[in-house]
This record gives sequence, C-alpha cells and structure tokens, in this order.
Amino acid sequence: MPPRLTSLADDARIAFDNLADRASGLVNPTVRLGVTGLSRSGKTVFISSLVHNLLHGGRLPLFEPVQSGRVSAVRLEPQPDDAVPRFQYEDHIRALVKDRVWPDSTRAISELRITLDYQSASGWNRLFSPGRLSIDIVDYPGEWLLDLPLLGKDYRAFSEETIALAQIGVRSELSRQWLALTRAADINAGADEMVARELATAFADYLKACKADDRSLSTLPPGRLLLPGDLDGSPALTFAPLVLPPGARPDRGSLWTMMERRYEAYKSVVVKPFFREHFARLDRQIVLVDALQAMNRGPEAVQDLERALTDVLACFRPGTNSLLSSLLGRRIDRVLVAATKADHLHHESHDRLDALTRRLVDRAIARIGMAGAGIDVMALASVRATREASVKRNGHDLPVIVGTPMEGETIAGERFDGQRKTAIFPGDLPQDPESLFDRIPSGETADTLPDVNVVRFRPPHLEETGGGIKLSVPHIRLDRAMQFLFGDRLA
Repeated sequence: MPPRLTSLADDARIAFDNLADRASGLVNPTVRLGVTGLSRSGKTVFISSLVHNLLHGGRLPLFEPVQSGRVSAVRLEPQPDDAVPRFQYEDHIRALVKDRVWPDSTRAISELRITLDYQSASGWNRLFSPGRLSIDIVDYPGEWLLDLPLLGKDYRAFSEETIALAQIGVRSELSRQWLALTRAADINAGADEMVARELATAFADYLKACKADDRSLSTLPPGRLLLPGDLDGSPALTFAPLVLPPGARPDRGSLWTMMERRYEAYKSVVVKPFFREHFARLDRQIVLVDALQAMNRGPEAVQDLERALTDVLACFRPGTNSLLSSLLGRRIDRVLVAATKADHLHHESHDRLDALTRRLVDRAIARIGMAGAGIDVMALASVRATREASVKRNGHDLPVIVGTPMEGETIAGERFDGQRKTAIFPGDLPQDPESLFDRIPSGETADTLPDVNVVRFRPPHLEETGGGIKLSVPHIRLDRAMQFLFGDRLA
C-alpha cells in the first residue's frame, strides 16, 4: 500500500475543509472534478470541449441526463475559490473554434464552475433535491500529481530511486552529464550555492530531455523543476539527488545537509499545499494519458508510462464517500484513466487503444496491491480533428483518416502548410498489448515496433447554423466520460 502522505495536523486541516465543503454542498450540490494528464495529453482541450458541448447542446448520446432531456439549462458561474486562477474557457475555445489552433498547455492550477439544472429521474429525489448540480473543474499539471509520492519518501529514498532509474535504458544517455557531476560532488564538503545550482540545473535539464517529444517519458518528479513558475531560482527548487553512502549521516553544514534540507522544503512549500488545499478536496478524477505517443516511441516509453500510472494510482483511495469519510479524509470515489487522441486512429483500432490503456492500468493496480473498484479506462478524443474514409490500393479498400496537418508537419517527405487536407493510413495497434511491455533486445531496430503514424492535425473547421452559432465541438466518447464522472449525480 502507498505510504502515508500527511501528518495529523494536515489531516485536521483537510477534515475542516471537507466539512466546510459538505456544508456548502447541502445548499448547492457540487462535484469537484480533478482533471490532469501526463505530458501533452490534452487537459486544456478536454475541459474546453466538455464545457462547450454542455453549453451548446453537443451530441452526447451516452450522457443519459442530456439524452433523456432531463437537463433544462447549463451555465457558467463564478467559481467558489477566489484565490485560484479561473480556467480561461473563452480564450481556449476561441483558439480551438475560431483560430483552429490548439490552446497552450496547463502550467498551473485553475478552476471553472459549470452548473446544470435538471429534473431527477426519481420522483422521491425530486421532492428533496433542488435539481441543480455544480461541477467545479480543477485543472492542474500532471507533474504535480507525480510529486505526491514524494511526501512518503525521505531524501535518501528519493536520491536512490531517482539515480537508479536514471541508469536504465535511454535515460542512461540523457542523464550522463548530470550523473557525472553528481558522482564527482563531495557531499561532505561545505555547502556551496554554486555547486548546488550547477547540480540542480543539470538535473532539471535531464528531466526536460526525458519529457521531450522524441522521448516522451512520463515519470519525471520533481515536477516543479519542469514548471518552476514564481518559484524559479528559489532554494526550494535548487536541489538534486546525490549518491549517498549506505548507513552514513550528513555532516553539519555540508552539501548533503543543504540538499536534504531543500528537498524537505520542496515538499513543505510545493507539494503539501497542493495536496491539502486541492487534491484532498476532490470527489472525482480523470487522468489523461497519451498512450499512442508512448507506444509510438516504443516499449521503453510504454513501460515508463506504466511506472508513472503506478505512482499516480497509488495516490488515490477510490471508495464511496460518506459523512464520516469526508471528516476523516475525503475519497475520490471514481477515477477515469483516458487515452486521448483516438481520432488519430481508425475506429477499428479504438478497442485496441482501449485494451492497451486497460493493460497499463491493470498492471499498475496489481503492483500497488489495490482494488480496481471505482477505476475505469477508455480511449477518447476530446476534439475530433479527423474523419474516416477509405482509398483503393492494389484492389483493396484501405481505411484512412483525413485531416489538416499542422503547419510544418512533414509526411513522407512532404511538408504541409496548415491549410491543405490529406489522407493518411494511421497504422495498426498490436492485437496483443503485452508485446509492448517487452524490452527491445540489444541491437534490435525500431523497425520491429508497431507502424503507427502520429501526425499533428489542426482542430476541425466548424460550420455555422442559420443563426450564426457555431456547432458544438465534435468528439469521440466524451459523453461516455461524462456519464462515468458525474452522470450518477444527475440521476
């Protein structure tokens, strides 16, 4: 089981916040939905499309409250947390619909409240329920979620695990410069700010190289070294793992002592406030993953994604909430792990993407020894940027997808200008996802990997209705995600 992440004092503050949320929920029923994702998985796009489809009557056949006509009105309302930046929905949807560009990725926490008026399907509930549900969407970077396991690790454990991981596979090359500096460092020498900064910079550069598109690795804590924000240059972010001798303790005033103190400061200043003020108050959670990109990069990226999901799921305690559980520690009673960009595949491969993601999650759940109740998996596309077609080749129908590649995208040596559409054969995912978990033998080439074309397409062009109103954003399975995440709260 995952280690304990909070102290008794933290638990008391969390219990007080949860009790306040519970009291507020008696007047205005609310679901706090956490939205996060791992490395370019499309959190901003997911939230924007979800809200746009609810506000504009999108096609949502699997979202029962809308399909049955029980939702009478949907509106944006002021969020309850004035100290949290608002999710700028209007700017993001303008980028998607008008400019046809993908909005900027999440770099900090933000929040948005959308409220639905509905008629309960139960006559008994109609007597006691106001027929109104507010969904507070809390958007935060996946790097912050991957930091939570640090709360259960001391500096020695963090250093040993991080250095061991850095010597595996492609990481061994990416970490070469940082590890050379780390091994050369005199950990018992006097604390030196310039040495600490050099080590921290080299460590951050290694993490950034792991995250780059050509690697697409996922296990990258501490996350704020990638997204420093207003803490850039602070001592709490100027630290790195060290090679520590077994059983030894640091000398007073040494580099080791400095790094250990700053690691603990990172947990106190960065990680604990996020856990206490935001994560511990969530009711539902969706974790978006770019499994297709990881698969395209090969077995090592898939294995790293599995490792990240193991760390992520270890932070959750799925289970049914009650008044008692809200006092002792709120439970996130539903977690959805969603593989995005399903529109980059023909629908015949959607089930295979779903199976790959489910295999990732099942293996992660087995590793941490938790039950899978309350956890679901699906493949989706928050915004469908392509359509399907077929072309004749050698007398056979070949399934293809059609879309507008981003400006500068190159396919088969042809560079696109961002205006012209094209059809591509997206490739096939393997029928057996287990084949992607086997490490590539030494000397084997990338030609043995599944041949999947990952192309960056522009958002689709949306036609206007007679009244000049843009149609809702097209999607794949977004309605099914809504039904799982909060459909039961509208019963």
